[in-house]
Amino acid sequence: MSEGPESVRVVVVGSGFAGLAAASTLVKAGFKNVLVLEAKERIGGRVHTAKPFTENVLEIGANWIHGQKGNPLFQIAKAENLLSEEASASKKKRGPQSVTTRDYFFREDGKQVSAKVVDEVCSYFSKLTDKAFDDELERKYRKLSMGNYLDKAFEESSLAKTDDGKKVFEWCKRTECTDEACSSLYEVSASQDSNYTEPEGGFYNTLGPGGYRAVLDVLLRNLPADTIKCNAQVKTIRWDLIKNEEEDYPVQVVCENEKTFEAEHVIVTVSLGVLKDKAKTMFQPSLPKNKLNAIENLGFGTVGKIFLYFENKFWPEDCSGIQMVWNEGPEDEEVYEAASEGEAWKKTWYKKITGFNTVARHPTALLGWITGREALYMETLPDSEITSVCLRLLRSFTGWSVPDVSKALITRWGTDFHVRGSYSFVPQDVDGVKEQKALASPLPTKSKDSEGKLQVLFAGEATHENFYTTTHGAYLTGVREAQRLIDYYI
Repeated sequence: MSEGPESVRVVVVGSGFAGLAAASTLVKAGFKNVLVLEAKERIGGRVHTAKPFTENVLEIGANWIHGQKGNPLFQIAKAENLLSEEASASKKKRGPQSVTTRDYFFREDGKQVSAKVVDEVCSYFSKLTDKAFDDELERKYRKLSMGNYLDKAFEESSLAKTDDGKKVFEWCKRTECTDEACSSLYEVSASQDSNYTEPEGGFYNTLGPGGYRAVLDVLLRNLPADTIKCNAQVKTIRWDLIKNEEEDYPVQVVCENEKTFEAEHVIVTVSLGVLKDKAKTMFQPSLPKNKLNAIENLGFGTVGKIFLYFENKFWPEDCSGIQMVWNEGPEDEEVYEAASEGEAWKKTWYKKITGFNTVARHPTALLGWITGREALYMETLPDSEITSVCLRLLRSFTGWSVPDVSKALITRWGTDFHVRGSYSFVPQDVDGVKEQKALASPLPTKSKDSEGKLQVLFAGEATHENFYTTTHGAYLTGVREAQRLIDYYI
């Protein structure tokens, strides 16, 4: 005989920051019988702290605390002494804004780009992106993609008249793609970026020795034992069930192993990538059209990390990053347009790698960044081929004696069917706030009786209008949906 359905008051789907924040907030408010279903064998979602090389941690997923003021994760980490031991956090985020003289920029011919040119171009690039984020774009730029806006604005600068200036500027755009999680800045809205908000204060790109997992553990303290079921992938969410003799609950959650849970409420915190993949089949009845449109219209990109571990350090002591500047990079407008059709770009997928940076607590390791369709394509290749290409790039660009890699770790978030990418962005010609609100709205939106309200709620970084892409955005949406339920019963 098969087991009958298990009754639960609230089911939370997903154990990332959104899911754990929701469950923790509900439990602290006195809710009983809260269950978290996690598809993977581990908790954390897109937060994945591991020790693949040494006894020290690596962040395979999220590794940034974006700002301090009003950032609940910074506040938790500070209160629990989980921040890095460094004297201070970086005042600027990753990318062109955080470039220092410790970053070595190399051209294809093996020659270094002067630090003066790098500094001038990166500073100018940062001023241009700040205008977009601060909603200070001139009217003529507002309807353009981020890539087109940057190109047109850069043309007005004397820096655009030098070959090295143009090449470094392409590197800046390539690096900005990793912040946006997009295939190209020519596919991202310039004006919509003003809705994204950074909390004030320094950025932490490394937490303490426990990594991001230590912050998750703080939330886990609030949860009773057996609250989380791992290896419990949800297949179907049946909602708007009419209460009768056979149906006592308005929502039913069915897992892939056919284990069924009946609930009063379900909080869905899966990634936008999973919703893109499964939303049309996961929900019965189907989601409303405006929510399906939001899932389709919002962007969800892949950012890949390439960790290379060497037995010995081969770069100078004053070098914290080896950045690669191409003669014809993928974020050059002509190159992008030429590669927009066909699959010739796959032959040069590695050109999307921005460079290789040093890794905290791993003095002989380097980390390469890659994004978009090139990152997705890279995920289909064997580790040995990827590391071989990276070694060839390091040797040809620097001219240094680069030893073979001892160990390597390649992330594969895009092809992970439990995630399907890294984080969300707002594509060109999409009203981000409208779609994020539609994605966040609970179901059913209207009901004849109060018992039918708030059956299915939605959280996750892609549902936050200002803090999308971030861990604190995910956390805050989990709290938001938990509070929605708490207020419902007050």
